[in-house]
Amino acid sequence: MAISFDWYENPVSPDKPEEKRFHPRIIANGQIDTKDLRSRIQSRCTLNEVDVTAVLDALSQVMGEELCEGRQVHLDGIGYFYPTLTATEEIAADTPRRNTKVKLKGIQFRSDQKLKNSVGHIKIKQMKRIIHSPKLSETDIDSRLRKYFTDHQIMQRSDFQDITGMVRSTAISAADSHPPPPHGRQVAEHRHT
Repeated sequence: MAISFDWYENPVSPDKPEEKRFHPRIIANGQIDTKDLRSRIQSRCTLNEVDVTAVLDALSQVMGEELCEGRQVHLDGIGYFYPTLTATEEIAADTPRRNTKVKLKGIQFRSDQKLKNSVGHIKIKQMKRIIHSPKLSETDIDSRLRKYFTDHQIMQRSDFQDITGMVRSTAISAADSHPPPPHGRQVAEHRHT
């Protein structure tokens, strides 16, 4: 099976607005869950599925303990896992108690060359008719929101998608970064719909 992808426009540089550049982005092709992974690992070694489950659970616990201490975790042939941090608010040089305004942002992964090599030569296939979100200015979005809220008190994410023509992920991002609507009206966030 091939890796499906499509081309997405890069953010435009302010000093070169006329130059459009594109990058490929993978279109999700499903996932393998722990049950399937456990079964496939068991078929390639002397461990049974219960042992594989115990090893994966222990690995997760030990990795969590080490990452919690700020250490990188290296798994030979797989790669490096390491924690990243973020500030809970904007920090200036004179911000009081700034050391209390730090939290875990996430766990990053950098693959070993051996893992990259095991992937081997990939087959790719460009998807046909992928719908990309239209590029709307803040003014366009504001205008559409004003019009919507003349007849509605609440907006759900799906409504925001309908009035902007954005795909789900872009609509969530745009709604999160957009200021609250006027006159006490609100955008109801339903990410599960």
